[in-house]
Amino acid sequence: MRIEQDKDSAAILQPPRGRGQAEVSSAIALVARERNVPIRLLVHFSRCRAKTARARQMAMYLSHVVFGVSLAEIGEAFGRDRTTVSYACGLIEDLRDDPVFDAEMDRLESVLLSGEGND
Repeated sequence: MRIEQDKDSAAILQPPRGRGQAEVSSAIALVARERNVPIRLLVHFSRCRAKTARARQMAMYLSHVVFGVSLAEIGEAFGRDRTTVSYACGLIEDLRDDPVFDAEMDRLESVLLSGEGND
């Protein structure tokens, strides 16, 4: 399962600068596809709607937990502060008490770890 992106969406993702930027880009692309949220909204400076904000939080969490990317690097990729990323990770961790949500996150983690979610 490869992530297909159109040229406009791919251009929105920041080019890998730090050690973790490629991994963050993979998480963003996967969550955007799975949650049907445009990439440009995930990295947009505004908070957007709840659906978009939740998808952004999921991508932040996956970047940190699956790839071990630092909160500061994730924040840079999303145009946010590291404390915002920390909040997002805590929120997603709390939401994992729901078995359905936890199963979705487990599946996304597996996709990223298998390399199937890489660009």
